[in-house]
Amino acid sequence: MSKAPKIHGRRIGTTSPGHRRALLAIVVLAALASAALTPAEEGDPAPRPPNRPGGIFKIKNIVIIVQENRSFDHYFGMYPGADGIPRRPDGKITVCNPHPVLNNKCLPPYHVRKYHNHGGPHTQPASRRDVNGGKMDGFIRSVVKQGAKCAVKPFEGDCKRKNGPGGQPDVMTYYRRADIPNYWAYADEFVLQDRMFAPTDSWSLPAHQFLTSAWAATCKNLNPMSCTGNVRNRSYGPYAWTDITHLLFEAGVSWGWYVGEGTRLTCPEIWPCDPIDKRTASSPWFNTQPGFLTVRQNDQLGNIQHVSDFLDAARDGTLPEVSWVIPGLRDSEHPAHGSMQPGHAYVTRLINALGNSPQWRNMAIFLTWDDWGGFYDHVKPMKVDNLGYGMRVPAMVISPFAKKGFIHHQTLSFDAYLKFIEDRFLGGQRLDPATMSRPDSRPIVRENVPILGDMELAFDFNQLPRAPLMLDPEA
Repeated sequence: MSKAPKIHGRRIGTTSPGHRRALLAIVVLAALASAALTPAEEGDPAPRPPNRPGGIFKIKNIVIIVQENRSFDHYFGMYPGADGIPRRPDGKITVCNPHPVLNNKCLPPYHVRKYHNHGGPHTQPASRRDVNGGKMDGFIRSVVKQGAKCAVKPFEGDCKRKNGPGGQPDVMTYYRRADIPNYWAYADEFVLQDRMFAPTDSWSLPAHQFLTSAWAATCKNLNPMSCTGNVRNRSYGPYAWTDITHLLFEAGVSWGWYVGEGTRLTCPEIWPCDPIDKRTASSPWFNTQPGFLTVRQNDQLGNIQHVSDFLDAARDGTLPEVSWVIPGLRDSEHPAHGSMQPGHAYVTRLINALGNSPQWRNMAIFLTWDDWGGFYDHVKPMKVDNLGYGMRVPAMVISPFAKKGFIHHQTLSFDAYLKFIEDRFLGGQRLDPATMSRPDSRPIVRENVPILGDMELAFDFNQLPRAPLMLDPEA
């Protein structure tokens, strides 16, 4: 196996043996102390996995792959056994949304085979309109309010062809197995999570801020105590509050943030950098990690690399302990940026590369989408604070220790990813102002909210490591 590459004087994927032994002792004691705790779930609470505390330490590499703007019902609303689009025993859909242009005629979700969607608005006001107090019937209304041509004039020109059979805009669409076969195949073989809620009721930028920090905020200055929760801010940085990479840095845990090939990685202090190629670059809406002040203060900008570097590290077995993979626009599945097919192929190539990696046997891959993109979902989001949760998004766990064909019904959000990282590598340390060396002004500790489920329930650490599922990217 080749040596891990150096980043700022230390090798990715390595910490000192003494540090690892000390950290492991802390983690084991913390896990034993908390073994009796049971996470809350909507409905019957699921017990802690019986193989705690040792099992989680079989995971040595965590990879979080994040795509763009799809709801759970849009991709998996027809998946057998999942909490999908409500239907009668004969298969007839029983939910609908009123169309304000068509005398509030209530129109159901419909199947679509085309791969270029438009989606709908996905701001905080749009989310609250879509949810409509829990009725989940404002999705068409949001598109009409946005002024989308084929929503306002559903049967004029080519809109009859673009819309659904009753004039529905494509926010009411859903796919079946034949349309996105690889995603459904991963769900068949590994774990599908049907209660993964976006961390906030807003758009991509705050969702990605939550992805590494469990918060989105506006700060008066560079003091982390000057920040106030905000999901409508469109600033690209600097973000003064504390993110998990700061905790990883303090613990000597390696991490990487991987972005599209067209993204410029270095530029003057002004952020964001101009892209090398707008088609393949990661939008600054997605590429939030360079905006965190901690990354600059800890001299870790070198941990932000291209996806090609990620693929090289996967091949060589030198991936860092924690990785986030952020798509370029072309591969993002974002409705506004062309066909979703390149994204389906891109994700498959990533997972194939991880399956072929020497590190596969000790890996956990978390695949999700950052927000709902305006697409219909029938489940009312849970409320944990004034920023979220947001709408349900697709999510899967792919790992040699993932349960086979398991549907994970616990309530989850991106905070559960951070909790899993913290339990595995940080001895249960949280992004908690009361315990962090760099406190900030966040009002709650998201990883500790009672309703948040446990990612460990997706794993069976007693099973023999299973082989990867290698799929055709062009399927």
